[in-house]
Amino acid sequence: MTPCALLRQTAARFRQAGIPDPETDSALILSFLCRRPPLSLRLDTDTVLDPDTLESFAALADRRLTREPLQYILGEAPFCGRFFRVDKRVLIPRPETEELCRWALDLLPYGANLRVLDLCAGSGCIGLTIAAERPGCSVTLSDISEDALAVARGNAASLDVRVSFSQSDLMSEFPKDSFDLVVSNPPYIPAGECPSLQPEVLREPVLALSGGTDGLDCYRRIASDAPRVLKAGGKLLMELGFGESAAVSALLRKAGASDIVVRKDLSGVDRMILAVFSPGRNYV
Repeated sequence: MTPCALLRQTAARFRQAGIPDPETDSALILSFLCRRPPLSLRLDTDTVLDPDTLESFAALADRRLTREPLQYILGEAPFCGRFFRVDKRVLIPRPETEELCRWALDLLPYGANLRVLDLCAGSGCIGLTIAAERPGCSVTLSDISEDALAVARGNAASLDVRVSFSQSDLMSEFPKDSFDLVVSNPPYIPAGECPSLQPEVLREPVLALSGGTDGLDCYRRIASDAPRVLKAGGKLLMELGFGESAAVSALLRKAGASDIVVRKDLSGVDRMILAVFSPGRNYV
């Protein structure tokens, strides 16, 4: 069977199963096995695929038909130009979080020697990207889940990036004035909405998804603790859930943030928030 025929056949099966992007997913699975660009495989009507490749492809396609996330099947996900190992222990990196990471890099000048915390680090995609792009900075990756930190440690080793790790319930383990910048993609989906998420998302760790009854539990604790953990003039940068920008802004103002900026993502949704805690602010 040729790549073109196999992908056309598999895309039809994926479509029938309700998979959101059947053509892309089938091509990415074959690309992963053949190490060829997806588009070239979709156009290839000449090559005859060997039996081992067909057997491996069938096994991976069967897993996708159960709505297991493609990234877990392939064991990797792209993020800001690098590939990160992912599995069911960690949240899959999203394009919106790439935008958050790029904003963090904009806040860190080249050659800066600043202390940065990637809070709720998961796979480590944010913190490891920052450490790789700003090697003068001291970056710590923190998560409550030891399983997630194990994945992040593996990514640090494979990318040859030096960072520190800390298992912590949000910022509870960090002393006063620890960091110049805290970056976080915390859990922010209201608990009642979690059961209605896409089948693929339901395969991801609920600990990384659910933000409590109203989705704001982690934001409350982060806002409360940020003035203590950040140095004077330090910055807090977070990803936002849909419709949460006003509530999170109010929490940050209450905590003493002197400047608050909200940015939209490429879809026009308020997705990121920056708060600056200036000298002389009061601890909550």
